[in-house]
Amino acid sequence: MGIFTGLIMETGRVKRIDRRADGALLVIEAKTVLDGTKIGDSISINGVDLTVIEMSDGWFSSDASLETLNRSTLGGLRAGDRVNLERALAVGERLGGHMVQGHVDGTAEFLNDRLEGNAHRMRFRLPLNLAHYVAMKGSITIDGISLTVAALGSDWFEVVIIPHTWRETTLSTLKSGSRVNIEVDVLAKYVERLLSHDEAAAVRRRQSELTVEELIEQGY
Repeated sequence: MGIFTGLIMETGRVKRIDRRADGALLVIEAKTVLDGTKIGDSISINGVDLTVIEMSDGWFSSDASLETLNRSTLGGLRAGDRVNLERALAVGERLGGHMVQGHVDGTAEFLNDRLEGNAHRMRFRLPLNLAHYVAMKGSITIDGISLTVAALGSDWFEVVIIPHTWRETTLSTLKSGSRVNIEVDVLAKYVERLLSHDEAAAVRRRQSELTVEELIEQGY
């Protein structure tokens, strides 16, 4: 498993997808992310952490499981599609975005964008099972890109895209209804887990504090 920052190094292009009963083999044309990369290393493809199993000058290939294809947008890729690429973070490198695992939590629907000065404000519809993980001014990953939540509703959120990100990623190619991969901030998931564990523990404590009178009332 690699750790990423959500800062896209380049956009590659799908060279070929070999679909199988147990998943698919993705062959991606790339250049920058291959510098210093070796077999077994991790590369994020549209926010999905995949392992390099073969590579040569100008391309690499990775296996994607059925789970990955079903949970992300990778299953819908076609030859010629552009994809966002990031090489896994090396020890000692600067963490410019936020901590991204490359574990996609689900997909969101692109709704619209509007110009705001020289930037684009983009709105996405978020699945309800992920909405409670998203916070105003918190971090979110869209197709592997580390972004900050600029506005938030019950089932939607907005991000503001600066010109550099607009030019250097696939966000500018999205059309209304396009699906994107979403990874919520891992800290939010850990907080939820801790709180649910504490709540369950509190219930167990209350159950163990029954008085003699309560036991008698319940027929014991």
